[in-house]
Amino acid sequence: MAAAAPARAADLEAGSRKSEPCKACHGADGNASIPGTPSVAGQPVYFTHWQLIKFRDGRRKDPQMTPFGANLTDADMADLAAFYAAQRPTPRPAATDPSKVAAGRELAQQHHCVSCHRPGLVGHEQIPRLAGQDLAYLVKILRGFKAQTAGDLDGTMTTAVQPLSEADIENLAHYMASLPPAQPR
Repeated sequence: MAAAAPARAADLEAGSRKSEPCKACHGADGNASIPGTPSVAGQPVYFTHWQLIKFRDGRRKDPQMTPFGANLTDADMADLAAFYAAQRPTPRPAATDPSKVAAGRELAQQHHCVSCHRPGLVGHEQIPRLAGQDLAYLVKILRGFKAQTAGDLDGTMTTAVQPLSEADIENLAHYMASLPPAQPR
């Protein structure tokens, strides 16, 4: 009987080296500065790993990420996910509208966003951190779920955003962008 090979632990140093091509868009430490580009610093390991799998397998498409993801090995994805999870997220500059933030806070409570994304919308496991993300990216991804052009692992987000209006999407994005991206240590 052959013994199964032990799972390889992710290597943060290797992840740092492998992140070199990512820096142009996502920043040296995963804190992006390009509008419409998500920050990956502080994202949960499983979430980042799953996103990379989806890019590699063609279940998620993006002009920049799809070609990059196509060449990643399982070890590459594990190393990158561990590296980015270990980085401290910083707030993205956003000109949020206080009335939209307040309306978005109400919508987040009404639609139970904290049930999956946790209080403060900081994410966990395969659920992304939304707090402090780029405002333009948040609007884009919510619109993508609504149009069913963005997908998640089990369809929860696609289902959750269907009742939202365009104004609701804007309000939620303003709220999420206004939140601190990391809990105090």
